[in-house]
Amino acid sequence: MSDNPSDLARTASEHLRHALGIDGVDIGLVLGSGWSSGADALGEPLGSVELGEVPGFSAPVVSGHGGRLLAVRTGSGRTAAILTGRTHYYEGKGVDAVVHGVRTIAALGASRLVLTNGCGGLNPDWAPGTVVLIRDHINLTGDTPLRGATFIDMSEAYSRRLRDLAHGVDDRLPEGVYVQFRGPQYETPAEVRMAGILGGDLVGMSTTLETIAAREAGLEVLGLSLVTNAAAGLSADHLDHAEVLQAGKDAGPRLAALLAGIVAEL
Repeated sequence: MSDNPSDLARTASEHLRHALGIDGVDIGLVLGSGWSSGADALGEPLGSVELGEVPGFSAPVVSGHGGRLLAVRTGSGRTAAILTGRTHYYEGKGVDAVVHGVRTIAALGASRLVLTNGCGGLNPDWAPGTVVLIRDHINLTGDTPLRGATFIDMSEAYSRRLRDLAHGVDDRLPEGVYVQFRGPQYETPAEVRMAGILGGDLVGMSTTLETIAAREAGLEVLGLSLVTNAAAGLSADHLDHAEVLQAGKDAGPRLAALLAGIVAEL
């Protein structure tokens, strides 16, 4: 098998076409912490495969993340591919593994991509359970999925058109700048203050590398962050992964309704 990431994505897409009995997809979604419970509300099921069975993928290792790829027919008659898990940069598998799902969705023919995550919030007005549209990002991983002299315009990494569409579904959604740290440790209070000085509103450990790969592939990107906790140093509480998962579980029904409303418009 070729070690070229584009070839591997095409191989994965052909495997999925055969396994799911589909010609391709129109929309892709990656569901992060707290979001996977909404997968069943996104449309008529067409099929499901375990991610670990698809070339180039591995089973998610993080508690609270699903491990399937679903195909559904949305209310608007489009076909969507839904990843209920992702590979994180801190797993040490390399950036190509992190963005393989995005590249596979592109190889399946999608033109729009919805990326979701759970994150820490810097804005005290955003209580746990708040959903924030990602307006822009800051990539602090020190890495990129691009190779060589590949110059990709990132001036509108997160589509204004799709953000406007999301506002039409829920006009209360705020917007913010997402800052990706390498992880897996949570950020220190000093790092959170730095993120705020740089212009960040949200901190987490995913999404930006996937967005870069998506833009390289020509995908229009919508980013949605679920604030699961106040970022370190902004409350008296210490950060705990179990509490992050619980915040996502508590928000599950509302997230499912919001995602279903957005996907129906895509």
